[in-house]
Amino acid sequence: QVQLVESGGDLVQPGGSLRLSCAASGRIFSGAVMGWHRQAPGKQRDLVARISGGGYTVYADSVKGRFTISRDNAKNTVYLQMNSLQPEDTAVYYCYYDWAGTYWGQGTQVTVSS
Repeated sequence: QVQLVESGGDLVQPGGSLRLSCAASGRIFSGAVMGWHRQAPGKQRDLVARISGGGYTVYADSVKGRFTISRDNAKNTVYLQMNSLQPEDTAVYYCYYDWAGTYWGQGTQVTVSS
């Protein structure tokens, strides 16, 4: 079993920045893919970014150039640095871990509003 705990969600003004963190515990494999999805009200949950154990990254087109995903394998933690936030980035952000099954965190709310 793997447990994921997200933090860092907040209310921020347009153009602002936030950094999300996701700490994994349990049976962790450093080669697992970890990443972030988000779900806005009334919409499906979509991929934001993911990172492999070796550091290969994939981003949704809507966040390229604004968001950066990274991981610290020593701490079993993945991060999402979000810059130039816009109202359309408002959503619940979910961390996930994918190895021998897919595990999800409880989600953290990001609200971008003036």
